Amino acid sequence: MEDAVADYLKLLAGRRDRGEHVTEHYYRTVEGQLRNYVAPTEEHRAKQPEKTRIIFDGGIGAVKLSQATAKVVSDFRDRLREAGVGVVTTRRILGSLSRVFQNAVGNDLMAINPAANIRVTGKRGEGSKKVVPPSKSDLAAALAQAKGSLAVRMRLSASAGVRASELYALRWKHVAFNAGELTVDGRVDAYKNEDTTKSVAGIRQVPLSSAMLAELRKWKDAAKSSEADDLVFPDSKGGFLDHKNILKREFRPLLTATATKAEEDGRKFKAFNWHALRHFAISLWIEAGLQPKTVQTFAGHSSLAVTMSRYGHLFPSDTHRNVMDQISSSIFGDGAQMAHDAVESL
Repeated sequence: MEDAVADYLKLLAGRRDRGEHVTEHYYRTVEGQLRNYVAPTEEHRAKQPEKTRIIFDGGIGAVKLSQATAKVVSDFRDRLREAGVGVVTTRRILGSLSRVFQNAVGNDLMAINPAANIRVTGKRGEGSKKVVPPSKSDLAAALAQAKGSLAVRMRLSASAGVRASELYALRWKHVAFNAGELTVDGRVDAYKNEDTTKSVAGIRQVPLSSAMLAELRKWKDAAKSSEADDLVFPDSKGGFLDHKNILKREFRPLLTATATKAEEDGRKFKAFNWHALRHFAISLWIEAGLQPKTVQTFAGHSSLAVTMSRYGHLFPSDTHRNVMDQISSSIFGDGAQMAHDAVESL
């Protein structure tokens, strides 16, 4: 298995170097999953920062490919869960492991992929992706403390629902002031490599409010470079912003200052992470009455199922009930509406 992992990582590295839809971020993520869990090595562990170093001794690096059965994989899965690895992370690790096996099958080193049908389940609610957006008052309090570029970036993220990686890839050609919309068609990873969106559905146009357009116009007028291909939010050298630096130097200090101000004023403030700005935007679209399919399109989700699994609980229950009545009416005629009216009269 150690050799199979090394072969697969070599394959990924080649695709990365050739620019074949494998970013540095993706490569390092997969490498971490395989080298921290599947086939851990002391050499890889030594490269990790001591505070975040992962020690997992239940790997299968020494297992021969001829002995890599479904039972071996399921036992490995169970050891991951017993070590406290979450459902979602375990699924991702097994996904990378499955691709290692598939590569070995393609190289005639194995006959079948033993991880192909291994499932990961958890307790009810464990690994749930449902989100809770920040409150309007908490966001307003943070925005009141934000200044300059940070304030504009936060407002755009909280109104257009763009991910941080998409925000940093925006160029002025993506802002259509006359049409009143923002085009999202790319992203920047943690290593400042520009790439396409996470999925085809991620390429989208999102309407912007008059207030947001006015703020962007003001920001453009004050920009040093505002040609079509110039970045909307560049760093001091005109390149891509570094999200880790943004969080460390701007966003987290802002939240600390906001919490201090709230305490002085005798108010409560609940801090939130940057991605919560996207959640806030999507929750506002739902509150405004946009249909689930429209929300999916504006959010750039790969499927409606993704939208509903994460935000379905935010849609008004009355809307769900009305939709079910409409479906029932096509099957039972007026019976469903009559039943609904009868209940309403009670």
